[in-house]
Parts: sequence; structure tokens; C-alpha cells
Amino acid sequence: MELTTMSQVMQLHAQILKLGTQNKQTQQRLSKLFTFSALSPSGDLTYACLILNSMPNPNSYYYNTMLRAYSQSSDSSSPIHALSLFLSMVQEPTDNSPRPDKFTYPFVLKSCARLKLTHQGKQLHGSIVKLGFGLDRYILNTLIHVYSECGETGLAYSVFERMSDRDVVSWTSMIDGFGGNDRPIEAIKLFEQMVETGIEVNDASVVSVLRACADIGALSMGRRVHRIVEERKIGYKANVKTALVDMYAKSGCIESARRVFDDAVDKDVFIWTAMISGLASHGQCREAIELFVQMEKSDVKPDERTMTTVLSACRNAGLVREGFMYLHNMQKQYGVRVTIQHYGCMVDLLARSQRLKEAEEFIHKMPIKPDAVLWRTLIWACKIHGDTDRAERLMEHLKVLEKDAHDSGTYILAGNVYASSGKWCDKAKVRELMHQKGLLKPPGSSKIEVDGVIHEFVMGDSTHPEAEKIYVKLEEMQEKLTKEGYNPKVSEVMLEIEYEEKTYQLLHHSEKLALAFGLIKTSPGCKIRIVKNLRSCEDCHEFMKRISSVYQREIIVRDRIRFHHFKHGDCSCKDYW
Repeated sequence: MELTTMSQVMQLHAQILKLGTQNKQTQQRLSKLFTFSALSPSGDLTYACLILNSMPNPNSYYYNTMLRAYSQSSDSSSPIHALSLFLSMVQEPTDNSPRPDKFTYPFVLKSCARLKLTHQGKQLHGSIVKLGFGLDRYILNTLIHVYSECGETGLAYSVFERMSDRDVVSWTSMIDGFGGNDRPIEAIKLFEQMVETGIEVNDASVVSVLRACADIGALSMGRRVHRIVEERKIGYKANVKTALVDMYAKSGCIESARRVFDDAVDKDVFIWTAMISGLASHGQCREAIELFVQMEKSDVKPDERTMTTVLSACRNAGLVREGFMYLHNMQKQYGVRVTIQHYGCMVDLLARSQRLKEAEEFIHKMPIKPDAVLWRTLIWACKIHGDTDRAERLMEHLKVLEKDAHDSGTYILAGNVYASSGKWCDKAKVRELMHQKGLLKPPGSSKIEVDGVIHEFVMGDSTHPEAEKIYVKLEEMQEKLTKEGYNPKVSEVMLEIEYEEKTYQLLHHSEKLALAFGLIKTSPGCKIRIVKNLRSCEDCHEFMKRISSVYQREIIVRDRIRFHHFKHGDCSCKDYW
């Protein structure tokens, strides 16, 4: 009899218990019931555990199956149950108790990865070597995954480098590890090495490297991966199509993203969401909302992320009425749970529209407790719009001096608010607190791809091989803009220093250095694409607008919030970001 439901399992189990016989046929039936309960999508892990506990002498198959089931379960408590079960195998061994084997460790390691237990992962690694499983490829691939998930990419690469028998999973795990730990350039280089080695790439490896390309806007490499996808005939896969849309959109090439999207058949919620998100981030907000309407007509149900992208489109375009409409329809019409991210979009939308009082009232009426990020959003808007009194009052909600001891973002915001109010003593106190707590402000950095090579700059950078030429170009750029009426927005410099020093600092922001390098190294008329890790300041935004007009270049800048397409002296964001 083929099992299809847990009801059948329970009925058959009841019959076995009623008969009470312990023969080979009974054990085979019980094993079948256990496997279905543990591994079937229609199964029940709790019931599988009951069957396991009722067995007098279960062998390693039953333990490994249960560990596998826990490792596959989406339940947040499953990894803990897996580790408890493993400990019962190794801490209370008897003559009849099963011993961990090479099939046991991958499942236990995956549980450590989900819980980010670095120390326990290292202990298991030691046991694996002692037991003679240190050359097992499946175990080593899982170790790469564990160390990567725990942020130990150095250890992950050490395992990878020592492997004598790597397969596509080994390479993909390491590429994914680099990409997921803010080392996208290394991820891309490893993929190139993988292709050169002759390893047959698959959809998982392609998706991993496309994510890395998207992170840093490596358009040339992304296009090369796209060609490989077409050559290997894996471009039809949904996850690959979605990754391509995301890569093109995040690399500043929304037209290519749309072509990939339009060519896709049987579009799922993920590719629709990626395309809507891309359009919204590029300032094509009406198009993003129109695409969402098409998605609804295609009978594809939106999820939480889809609704976040739709609300982001409303936010980026200042569409307050539409934003509230979608927020109110989420649960009722789409069956989507409203999260703190959705409320955050609405607060940002109201705040950017200078409806600061409404934004504050909205936060107080929310059914979800606001987090620090949400309060920061409103406080930042108050600073931008000059309502420093409200900003200082709202700072109390963050309780800067008490609870956010490990969060530099709150302190940086506090310092900027005080500086905007001219309260330099208060700003100095905040900086001193940061120093005492060992908190550092993340440095602003900008990346630009030229001839397939990624170049990264930080403010005042003089380490680049062509730094001298870059600084000469910057002076030329400033001189031309000054003749056109450009005045540096020195209010952006939150330090009590002389005017000349402030203008010097502004001129040497990382995106301006990247722009100067781009003007030097690319042909007239070519688009310049820059990726910045922080939000663009007002001075850099104005600078880019004027440069696009004076040098007749289209400049595409991706900052932490959105894309800015500068062309003929205007920006796609309409100065709303």
C-alpha cells in the first residue's frame, strides 16, 4: 500500500502496535511509516520522533533520517532538535546504540550553519577528521557552507583549497560563501577560475555569481555570465532568469533587465518582484505599479517582498494616496501579512513628502512596535527638512545613551542632528561616546567598472595607481562647474572646520573620485556607472547633475536607497531621494 497521508500512517501504526509482533516484516512496515512521517511533504516530524523513541534499538539509518528531516524542515526549532538528537548518539553510547557515520555529519553541520554555531562547527570538523571522514566530498562541501554561514570565509576557503576532488557543489558553495560575506570580487574571480578549470556550471553556481555581480554592479562580468547561461542552455530556469533580471537592474541596466523579464515564460512571483523592484529603484515608479497590476491580472499572488517593492515605488515617487491604498489592501485583498518593513516604507513616504507630523502620528498608531531603523528614518527626514527640534525630540525614542551601545548608526545620526542645529559640543560628546564604545562610522566607498575591472575608492583616496591624474581631473571638473554657478553645499560637512577645508572634503567624496576616473578612462558619450555603499549627499547629487550637462555624459549612480540617472543636468529622482 502506497502511503499518501498521515491518517494512513497512524492507522497502520495502530495495527502494528495491536498485533505486537516483532518480526522482519513488521520492522519493514514500521520503517516505511517512519520514513514517510519524517521525509514526506505530507509527513509529521513530531510523529516520526515518537516512532523513533518507541523503537528498542534503532540503527543509524533511523537517526540519520531524523537528522535529515530536521535539516530540511523550515521550523526554527528544528536545528536545535537535530543537535539534541546527535548528542544523544555520542554522549550515551551503548553496545547497541548507533555510531555517527559519514551520512550523519552533513545533516548536523547544516543545523550548526542555521544556528551560526562556529565553535560547534569547528568541534564537529575535528571529530570528522579523527573518525577518518576528512576526505569525504559531501562532508567537506557542507563544512564550506557552515563556515561561510558563520562568517568564517577564511576557514571555508581553507577547506575548499585542500580538497583534492572538487565538484560543482564545492565551487558553488565557496562562490556563495564569498558573495554572502561581502567579498563579491573574490566570488567573481572564483567563478572565472571554475569556468577555466572546465567544471560544468549549473543554475546554482550561475545564480551565486550573478548575485555577486549585482552587489557591486559588475555589468561586464554579468553579461559574460549571461552568455555562458545561453551557451549551456540553462537560461530557461526560473531562478536563473530572476537572477539575471536582478543583476541587470542592480548594475544600472534596466533595459536589459526588462528584456530578460519579457522573454521569460511561466513567470513566478520572484521574477515579477525582481522586475518591479528594479523599476522602482530606477525611478520608473509608475511603470513599476503598472507591472504590479499586470502581475495581478496574470493570477500570480504577491508575497511580502512584492508588496515591499510596490510600496517602495510609491515612496520613491511620493505617491502617498496610492501607498496607503496598497497598505490597506495587503491583508484583505492579497492575504499578505503587514510587517515592519511595510510600515517603514510608509513612514519614509510621508517623511520624504515633508508630512513629518503625520509620519510621527502614523508610527504611534502602528500595531507593531517601531524599531530603531524606523525612528532613524523619520529623524533623518526631520534633519533634511530642517525640523531639528522634532528630530531632537524624537531622538529620545532611540535612547542613544542607554541601549544602542553596539549600533553606530544611531550615534552617527545623533551627531548629524546636533551638527545641523549648530550644537557642536553635543556632537563632540556623541563622538566621544562612540570612541569609548569602540564604534566606527562605516567609510563611504564607491565602485566603478572599467574594462571589466572593478575600481573602488574611499573619500580622499590616494592609493589608486592613477591618483595623480584623478586629482588633476577633479580640479578641472570643479573649475568648469564653478564657471557654471556651482557652489559646494558645505552644510553637508558635519564638522566644525574652516570653509576651505569643508570644500576640500566635499570635492574628494568617493563617488566624485570614481566619476573623475570614469571620465578619464572611458570614451566621450559612454555611460558612467557608479555604485556607492551609502546614501548620496546633496552636494554630490548636485555635482553629478551639473557634470552630466557640462561633459554631456549620462551618469548612473546606485546609492544605498535607489538609482540616480543624471542626464542633461537633471536626475531621474527629480531631486526626491
